Amino acid sequence: MPFPIHRPRRLRSSEPMRRLVRETSLEPTDFILPLFAVEGEGVRKEISSMPGNHQLSIDELLKECAECRELGIGGVILFGIPAHKDEEATGGYDPEGIVQRAVRAIKQEVPGLLVMTDVCNCEYTSHGHCGKIIDGDVDNDITLNWLAAAAVSHAQAGADIVAPSDMMDGRVGAIRTALDSAGFPKVPILSYAAKYASGFYGPFREAAESAPAFGDRRSYQMDPPNWREALREMELDLEEGADMLMVKPALPYLDIIRQARDRFDVPIAAYQVSGEFSMIMAAARNGWIDQDRIMLETLLCCRRAGADFILTYFARDAARLIG
Repeated sequence: MPFPIHRPRRLRSSEPMRRLVRETSLEPTDFILPLFAVEGEGVRKEISSMPGNHQLSIDELLKECAECRELGIGGVILFGIPAHKDEEATGGYDPEGIVQRAVRAIKQEVPGLLVMTDVCNCEYTSHGHCGKIIDGDVDNDITLNWLAAAAVSHAQAGADIVAPSDMMDGRVGAIRTALDSAGFPKVPILSYAAKYASGFYGPFREAAESAPAFGDRRSYQMDPPNWREALREMELDLEEGADMLMVKPALPYLDIIRQARDRFDVPIAAYQVSGEFSMIMAAARNGWIDQDRIMLETLLCCRRAGADFILTYFARDAARLIG
């Protein structure tokens, strides 16, 4: 009989022993911090549903980026909140838009920090949807032109990686073609390949001021019950030229991360979204859980499932603990 010869507890007897045989680890370089850029100067407006996170003017954003570099965090991803929104999302692909100016400032003032940009339209449209509205729905093919133009403008500003999050069909191919034609064949695409129509995005929509004015996004974001569809989306994005794949949200979709890791030999990202962050923070502030312990446990779960890196609002706190 296995017992008493086989005693797995022998390898759990002390922290040095557990550390020696630990299968999954976390490093600050595993984290990407989402940041929200707004117009103005000296603006640091806390997001009420996301404690410790703020809408930041570019001068304040640079302070956050400098801290990220000091902590050894893998990079940042930028979301923009323009002063003016319209039905054509013009702020998203304006060369002088808020994200484009933020990228240039970071590259000048915080050299060496990796900068990703979210490529979408919901923050820039007056109606809060991710593209051109025709007959009450987002027109897929017209929207591709906006996305391609935005990606090129981000690359021109100096973005290291562009990350389309809109879930339009064919967006990766349109962006890859546009980047190559504009002289940016080396800029990689991190595709939000499996972005689910999730209820976990609520706090983000406050942060990015991007809640839809009507309807919802279920006609273009993925249906939560589906896993085969997610793998099909990933296959299509890779065929169109994606360099990396993302699953969003993270914890409710660890099975999708695992299947992506097993099937595709490219870097896999997990986005621990605003609702995941806010639930942990709310429970911790009520004294129901240990914030640091749960934070690291959830991040480890993403890595164990197969994520190579994690977009998380805990990036700074986690990096301080493990750095």
